[in-house]
Amino acid sequence: MSVTGGRATGTGVGAKVESLRNELRSLQDTMVGQTSRVNTARAEATANARDYHATRAAITARLQRGTTPGNPELVSQWNTAQAQLDAVSADINAMSGLSTEIATNASTANYLLEATAATFSLSGAVEDDHRQLRILQDEVRQTTVLIERLLTELRDDIARQTTYVANERSSLTTLANAIKAGELFGSGLAVSNIAPPAATAAAAPAPAAGTPALVTIRFDRPDVQYQQALYTALSRALEVRPAAQFDVVAVSPAAGSPDRVQLAQSQSRRNAETVVRTMNEMGLPADRIRLSATTRGDVTANEVRVYVR
Repeated sequence: MSVTGGRATGTGVGAKVESLRNELRSLQDTMVGQTSRVNTARAEATANARDYHATRAAITARLQRGTTPGNPELVSQWNTAQAQLDAVSADINAMSGLSTEIATNASTANYLLEATAATFSLSGAVEDDHRQLRILQDEVRQTTVLIERLLTELRDDIARQTTYVANERSSLTTLANAIKAGELFGSGLAVSNIAPPAATAAAAPAPAAGTPALVTIRFDRPDVQYQQALYTALSRALEVRPAAQFDVVAVSPAAGSPDRVQLAQSQSRRNAETVVRTMNEMGLPADRIRLSATTRGDVTANEVRVYVR
């Protein structure tokens, strides 16, 4: 970008043209500096994203080989990955600030366009004033196009990077749960952004008798490892119905003394709450899950059943 100079004509219009020319030079100088800062922010975001992916890949590879639950080395790597993703967020914030500054430049360029057009109507001009004014007008238009292009590209970058960071935060949550369990579940659940139906005042009905459960988890021994099977089942259900919602039902035996039945109900409820937390950690929003409890005479151990609705 450059501004074409012109000889002084000694007229008031000529002085106005020179003033506008100086304003355009100042605008272009500002734009050059901002373009450099945009390129720097983009490069930093790319570098931080590359570092983040390298760290996440190392965690994933370790989990795929198998490791101990809550491995402190993986926890440390996860913290590093989170810090690297935070750095990408900081880069996005920097780009957002630049977007605001560049939008101000666009306003200045529009002002110069209007001022240049208005100068043609001033009296007391010589032919060379209008010749210089036409050149200046073309250069203002070119500068305006460049500013608008930079602003559009930057806003697209910000939107794309914002979506990327949001998705990766969900993936990090899933990864944290995998580290806790010592095994890899997969990427975050592919949850649709479609809002679930609004809740009504009446309680929603429980799954109808005979409805097959998506997953049945039997808590008939300590430390039941259900996470991978649950993740796989939820993933498949969401592939078929991205807006699906789920019922998590705590099922306890109905047989036994009243005290024993009550104890089983409490334990089953706690198990179901743990399953719900696991589903949340896998990326399923809380408003997609409904928790309930029941007793059944045909079960001999506490269960948690997950249904699609």
